[in-house]
Amino acid sequence: MSDASVVAPVIAFDDFLKVDIRVGTIIEAEPFPEARKPAIKLKIDFGAPIGIKKSSAQITENHNPSALVGTQVLAVVNFLPRKIGPFISEVLTLGVPDQNGKVMLIRPDSDVPKGGRLY
Repeated sequence: MSDASVVAPVIAFDDFLKVDIRVGTIIEAEPFPEARKPAIKLKIDFGAPIGIKKSSAQITENHNPSALVGTQVLAVVNFLPRKIGPFISEVLTLGVPDQNGKVMLIRPDSDVPKGGRLY
């Protein structure tokens, strides 16, 4: 994790708009023991036209796979896929560190339509 006191460089709003962050619903979650760092494999449904995408998330400290099914999360859907061990992660599921530096997923306060874009 990077130091929270470090401020990132200023970017133009148009650059921010290039990052496509969408809400999706986790439909499957299972341990990912092959990962170098403890992780959970997720299948997330973003609705049409994005569909179902896979993600590997290092969230094992604060999240139980069985409790994640049905949870809505935010993810970057327009990064190139990334190979993590034998798994291809298609989206970057977003989270922030808690007081102990362990990742907590970013979620809407209440259910919203799948595929909704963060602006």
